Amino acid sequence: MFPVESFRATLDKAVHIFRRLGIRFHLTGGIASIYYGEPRLTQDIDIVIDNAQVTAALDAFLQSIAASDFLYEPASVRTAVAEHGLFQLLDSIESLKLDIYARELIPGELDRSVSQEVFEDEELPVASRPDVAASKLVSISKGSHKSRRDLRHLFRLASEKDQDTIRQLAAQLGLANLLAEVLREPEGIS
Repeated sequence: MFPVESFRATLDKAVHIFRRLGIRFHLTGGIASIYYGEPRLTQDIDIVIDNAQVTAALDAFLQSIAASDFLYEPASVRTAVAEHGLFQLLDSIESLKLDIYARELIPGELDRSVSQEVFEDEELPVASRPDVAASKLVSISKGSHKSRRDLRHLFRLASEKDQDTIRQLAAQLGLANLLAEVLREPEGIS
């Protein structure tokens, strides 16, 4: 596991680029699960960015990455942005990987981001608990087993309102039955 300082240093570099170029983003995945109370190990940082904004600033974005400590493949970034896919950045100093989703994983999620104190005295946008849970559900539908435990924990600690929202998102995604299945599993199942 990387020390918190490494995560913060890597995130600070990426956040600086996003903010300077006016690209909306939020944290999601394992780091968001940790924030919402699911103790787990994570070896990377998952970030969702606004596709329209990164598309409009793509050349400046690539120039900013080139001038930073991130290692990347320019063609992969261009393809991922064009196809609303995933690209990766590797912090050459901290050896941490960023998985950058050039699209919303859950429709409208960037509009529901919540500003949270992720590090001491540093607030960052984080995917809402229902959106993190819904993205875990999508991962489960694609074969991820580790997301099952995360989803149960996220749901169990959610308010009734957030639980209702998770159910609504699951229904919108056509995954209501899968949600019910995962929630029925005993805690020992990962």
